[in-house]
Amino acid sequence: MPQPPHSSLQVAAVPAQRVPTRDRDQDAPWHTEAVCRRDEAGLFFAPSKEPTAARLSREEAAKRVCARCPVMVECREHALLQPEPYGVWGGLTAAERRVVLARRRRRDLELQKAARAGGPIAAAG
Repeated sequence: MPQPPHSSLQVAAVPAQRVPTRDRDQDAPWHTEAVCRRDEAGLFFAPSKEPTAARLSREEAAKRVCARCPVMVECREHALLQPEPYGVWGGLTAAERRVVLARRRRRDLELQKAARAGGPIAAAG
């Protein structure tokens, strides 16, 4: 779970291996295994008045950290369910999460309409 910036902006060069969800300790909260809990937390939240080029670069670096995180999916779902308005969570920026949420709302409405109409419900992803 990303925390507000307060540490190094370094990104580890060696990706960690993903651990399947079923093999992790189910009693521990998902965020205890988050890669961002280590020393890259400053990547995940924008400093005030950050120039666009710097923001894009920082977000890409944060996404690289997320890509090697064993709990990326859990983090993303947390950010979508809360919803988290700031920062990179689960490999998505706040703007990208808004798009995902809008798509989910549209899909849910379409499924509800199809169910009311008695038509076949297509499996949506």
